[in-house]
Amino acid sequence: MRLQRRTLARLALGATLAWTLAGASAQAQPATLPGPLVDTAWLAANLDRVQVVDVRSNVKTFTAAPEFDTDAKTGKKTLSEVGGHIPGARLIDMKTMRTDRLIGGLTVKYMLPEPGVFQQAVQAAGIDAARPIVLVPVGSDLADVDDALRVYWQFKVYGEDRVAVLDGGMAQWLIDGRPHSTEAAAPRRGDWQVGADRSARYLAGSDDVARAQAGAGTTLVDGRDARQFHGLVKRDYVYAYGHLEGAKLYAGELMLRSSGGAQRFLAPATYRALMRAQGIDPAAPAITYCNSGHLASGPWFVLSELLGNAQTRLYDGSTHQWTLEKRPMVGAVPLN
Repeated sequence: MRLQRRTLARLALGATLAWTLAGASAQAQPATLPGPLVDTAWLAANLDRVQVVDVRSNVKTFTAAPEFDTDAKTGKKTLSEVGGHIPGARLIDMKTMRTDRLIGGLTVKYMLPEPGVFQQAVQAAGIDAARPIVLVPVGSDLADVDDALRVYWQFKVYGEDRVAVLDGGMAQWLIDGRPHSTEAAAPRRGDWQVGADRSARYLAGSDDVARAQAGAGTTLVDGRDARQFHGLVKRDYVYAYGHLEGAKLYAGELMLRSSGGAQRFLAPATYRALMRAQGIDPAAPAITYCNSGHLASGPWFVLSELLGNAQTRLYDGSTHQWTLEKRPMVGAVPLN
């Protein structure tokens, strides 16, 4: 009888252990991303099943404490400065994501790195091939959201489809009262690799833009602000005022909405209506551009990823390369 009880006990223990290991294994399985955007609730529930990758131009804020203002009457806290990161997050420094490229004998700045260079930078950030990637911008203004969208586009160019962006970024994570860390990312090398070079699908060059201008099938979408579009101002690395002939303006102010200090995306139906209001058919072939391919990642992401327009490409060199090649701009208004 004692032997039978010991046997039953061992069987029960074995069954319990097997169930525990199975549960742990299931918990560790990579998540299936719900789409190109995830919210903080989904990410909090799937932290152990994805790679959280913080994208920043100012990497010092990764280890800085966030700052809150407290209302003297109500005691309510309002986020005033984003700092810190989601515990366990890896860090991509935007300075490693852009490079000079020699094109037609000209040095073009801020370009997509060659496949091997991009792979090395991603691996140096500690990113692996095994799990989906969730990119986390600071989330407090358009420029830092576009940092993450630009990196998202680069991942897509080089064959990575298991990638998403956190809507609202780190700002929304803090506003929601979720835990954060100010510890430096532990040095480690990842094993992520370029899966394919899909430049033909996602990337446009100057000749593609010229063909779009000559035909009627592709819309050029300018992602800069109205002052730059109309030639009132320009960046110092763009060598002429105005915009590409035939382009439609989709300014950054139409990209996001502010929610308690976090920049959130709009509904797809809203984007479709806004695109049409700017004279842009959201289902037609499009090439987005800006000054250097940064702001252009915003309308590219909306058209390609949120509205499902697979015929959308990004002109990486944008007006910097276009004017460096002494190609014409139009629409510059007189200042006096």
